[in-house]
Amino acid sequence: MELESVIKERQSVRAYEDRPIPEEKLQKVLESARLAPSANNRQPWKFVVVKEDKRRQEVAQAANYQTFVGEAPVVIAAVATNTEHVMSCGVPSHLVDLAIAVDHMTLAAVNEGLGTCWIGAFSQEKVKKILKIPERCRVVALLPLGYPKEKKGAKIRKSLSEIVCYETFQE
Repeated sequence: MELESVIKERQSVRAYEDRPIPEEKLQKVLESARLAPSANNRQPWKFVVVKEDKRRQEVAQAANYQTFVGEAPVVIAAVATNTEHVMSCGVPSHLVDLAIAVDHMTLAAVNEGLGTCWIGAFSQEKVKKILKIPERCRVVALLPLGYPKEKKGAKIRKSLSEIVCYETFQE
């Protein structure tokens, strides 16, 4: 699929078919995260792949009871293994690094005929406990992954003129 088509087709999927993801498709999605850039190429991350039904249901409960999270055949937890590094601009690098890696996965998923939904609403402590993630680490996002039950219409987005400024910031 062409990159422009993949970007246009990516949607937040909140209903998944009850069918497994072939391992080769899952590996392509994970490989896209491995290839993502990171500050100083540190790759300060781990991706916890959750396939077991009971554990997915527990993660869904920890995600503020968003049941669709557990209905996806796979949930991926994007985990920062080093949260100490701050870029010279003052932004913690793990947040940017994992945002890039997770976005790579969302686009790779579309290319494989799969859907995702970036989940930021969850209990950090509960997810860490369920997935046995060390205290020093930080779960940055959860990513349910599966075949979308339905295809939505076109996304509504602001026009470029509303979000782009040239040379200096303008309200």
